[in-house]
Amino acid sequence: MKVLVVEDNLKLARFLVRALQEEGYVVDEVPDGRAAIRQAQGVSYDVVILDWMLPGADGLSVCRTLRAAGSRVPILLLTARAEISERILGLDAGADDYLAKPFDLGELLARVRALGRRGGQLEAALHVGTLSIDRAERRATLDGRRIELTPREFTLLAYLAREAGRVVPRTELLSKVWETAFDPGSNVVEVHVRNLREKLGAHAGMIETVRGVGYRLVASG
Repeated sequence: MKVLVVEDNLKLARFLVRALQEEGYVVDEVPDGRAAIRQAQGVSYDVVILDWMLPGADGLSVCRTLRAAGSRVPILLLTARAEISERILGLDAGADDYLAKPFDLGELLARVRALGRRGGQLEAALHVGTLSIDRAERRATLDGRRIELTPREFTLLAYLAREAGRVVPRTELLSKVWETAFDPGSNVVEVHVRNLREKLGAHAGMIETVRGVGYRLVASG
């Protein structure tokens, strides 16, 4: 599961990142509201942990902007504001859940798990920059134009998009896309990546090769 932490308190942000990584999550971190909007619109996340009081744009503005843009990513709003009226403001702005500071780490992790399960049921679409993948319809578009993909190419691209920004090892792709627990020693992954790059055309650089490790999908290239 991929989580975005938006927190301007560096000590707290590092604490959250470390705790989430220890739970096995892939975690990105940004310190202000404007960066959060750019990051959440460029990469698909399962959950966003969002502080209310942020420089650039506060948490409510971030929520409203993402929802207005059509994002359905689950958002957990963190704040020192504990009044009922403030909670209502946050939920009305588009947050899915609310946790007052100081919070118990166990409760936060439980809420993240719950939101991740909810998000997995709701989010059929993935967005990485101008690339959009509709998993329900098995359709991929780039700059608004449909990309014609074979079933395996679609599965590979969707998995890379699901893990956008992370280097995905070749062995993981074989396991998740080809459903094999061992490396057959062929260049099947490389061939499919090459085909995908050809179909991405001018955006072929979105799929980066990390030599000796695997591949990473980025928002621009």
